[in-house]
Amino acid sequence: MTECIQERFEFEGHYSKQIVAEFDGEQSSSDGGALLLREVDRRLLLTERLAGCFADQRDQRRVEHSLVEMLRQRVNALALGYEDLNDHEQLKKDPMLRLLTGKKDQQEDLAGKSTLKRLELSTGMTSRYKKVHYWREALDGLLLDLFVEGFSEAPKEIVLDLDATDLPLHGGQEGRFYHGYYGHYC
Repeated sequence: MTECIQERFEFEGHYSKQIVAEFDGEQSSSDGGALLLREVDRRLLLTERLAGCFADQRDQRRVEHSLVEMLRQRVNALALGYEDLNDHEQLKKDPMLRLLTGKKDQQEDLAGKSTLKRLELSTGMTSRYKKVHYWREALDGLLLDLFVEGFSEAPKEIVLDLDATDLPLHGGQEGRFYHGYYGHYC
């Protein structure tokens, strides 16, 4: 019986630094699988393409966190299970998340919860107070493009099977509604 145990995994470097996953290092992270997400993002250019769906009207001379960095930070945090923006007060110092965002200076803090909240509350409409806006049509187009790129050739037909799901609710939860067809609150 052959026993193959790989003790070292090498990833794409970060500027002049080498990225290696080993199991005997001093500084460790339980989010090591995120390096695989980083490789997928680099190959698909996902966050760069996602940033193309936004208009960043901030004064770039005063910008501390680029749009791409904030999108990388938020998308990777969500993928790692950090849904709450409050988590980012501690995560802004996390070395793994700093690496995933692509910050050149790994000692520099990432965006905090307030900055990310402004990004998440961006609208498709222009406002003098909202400096970052998204284009809904561009986001829809990006999702379609990514889906089609998953095939060796574009499919001739795409079938969307939209089934209504009846999830009965018991109690007075916010967002519930009465569905006459099912005869109860959903």
